[in-house]
Amino acid sequence: MSESKAHIFRHNPRSWTHRKERIAMCFLRMMTYFIIFCASYLFLDIAIKGAGTVFSSSFPFVNVEFLSGSPQTLHVFEWQGEKLEMSDAQFRAWATANAIDAAGFKTDTYAYSGGGILPAIIGTVLLVIGSMIIALVLGILSAIYLSEYARDTKFIRAIRLSIVNLAGVPSIVYGLFGMGLFVLYLGWGVSLIAGWFTLAFMVLPIIITASEQSLRAVPKGFREGALALGATKWQTIRTNVLPYALPGILTSSVLSVARVAGETAPIMFTAAYAMRDKMPWEADSVTGFFTQGVMALPYHIYVVSSKIPQNEYTARMQYGTALVFMIVVASIALLSIYLRQRARERYRW
Repeated sequence: MSESKAHIFRHNPRSWTHRKERIAMCFLRMMTYFIIFCASYLFLDIAIKGAGTVFSSSFPFVNVEFLSGSPQTLHVFEWQGEKLEMSDAQFRAWATANAIDAAGFKTDTYAYSGGGILPAIIGTVLLVIGSMIIALVLGILSAIYLSEYARDTKFIRAIRLSIVNLAGVPSIVYGLFGMGLFVLYLGWGVSLIAGWFTLAFMVLPIIITASEQSLRAVPKGFREGALALGATKWQTIRTNVLPYALPGILTSSVLSVARVAGETAPIMFTAAYAMRDKMPWEADSVTGFFTQGVMALPYHIYVVSSKIPQNEYTARMQYGTALVFMIVVASIALLSIYLRQRARERYRW
């Protein structure tokens, strides 16, 4: 009798329930591995095809012109039995050195397939940093109000529901909203500041929701202890609540960085140009820095992939730009992860 009781809860590997559990586990494992395989194949395909454009076999082992130049027309022609490929600036310098009329010399030209993407890199970094600063400031302030000050009324519940619904709005809707409000109504035009606020409003619902949850996760005793020692409510939030919620807030920023950097529709309507040689800091005035448009990597990929005839030369530009884009987004995300880890090590409970 005692022996039967000892085995009453023993796991039976031959039972049908156990078999179903194993089948379900194997199915979930296969789906996970399949997703990882697809993502790895996509990233490796971009890395392998883009490496030929970004890197070179000679010192300094990177394509300096590609990373430091502006997009140009590519000239392909034969000269003395040799096939030459030159960007527009290189071709003009070559024609001058060989006393050749560049305008009359026949070459095969390919738009956006020569030169580099430095203006697009700079524009993407500026758009991400500026929009994330605006989104984090507005998002954290809103989350503090909803978590610490607002009462649980029907109006506040409706606001929370609206914020959750706004997180699912397509990005092109935000692009049209930004064009209507910032570009046309406020008269900012296609500019850096219009792109900042449009992208910030796009990721604001995610940051507000994640920040509010992070604030609510801080133990209530932290608040009560500070209030018992005579601190005001704002002092309590600033010193005993917000620092400990910072790791969770930075987690939401990591997710937002990838979305901000990868969206094409919002910046296409509000901030991006297909071609712009001048850097933002080359503006005539301080305000000109904010009121001018910029190039951006996702919009440049869109233009090169869909707006011009496709060939082997445009493919090199597409994959090279995509590889640099992945590196830029990964670098910004890694910086956010590093800051989150530092905050997590500093503030523990």
